[in-house]
Amino acid sequence: MQINFKVAKLEDSEVIGSLVVDLTNEICKLTKAQHFDISLSSTIKRCRELIRDGHYVAIIGEYHNNPVAVVTFTEAYALYGGKIGVIQEFYVSPEFRASGVGSMLIEQVKKYGKQNDWSCIELCTPPLPEFERTLNFYQKNGLIPVGGRKMRQALE
Repeated sequence: MQINFKVAKLEDSEVIGSLVVDLTNEICKLTKAQHFDISLSSTIKRCRELIRDGHYVAIIGEYHNNPVAVVTFTEAYALYGGKIGVIQEFYVSPEFRASGVGSMLIEQVKKYGKQNDWSCIELCTPPLPEFERTLNFYQKNGLIPVGGRKMRQALE
């Protein structure tokens, strides 16, 4: 299967937003909880702003010029590792799962990270146990659990 990957540009914000909304809707449906207050229009707008301001990077995977996967990430700093990459969203369309697309997408992030002198990449998995397969996928691709759970408090 020939998947073409590209680092997204500002004009790709609509594609990124659409795939990320698919991801968040899937998480909410499987967990039967509304973890995110998200709309397509606000997601696209936020994506444009973050890419424009240099705070956000995305890599899109395309099959026959149709977007089928996306990973979004930021660069951060930590005393334990220096410069690191933090994956915010990772999504492969359901019909392309178990075909190797996800592993290829992880490799694209690793390549980007090495080019930018990251010491590591980090991410949080969706709520378990509904996403045990997701955890297994990440472990199979070299990521290891380092403890804890993602936690959030809205600042409004």
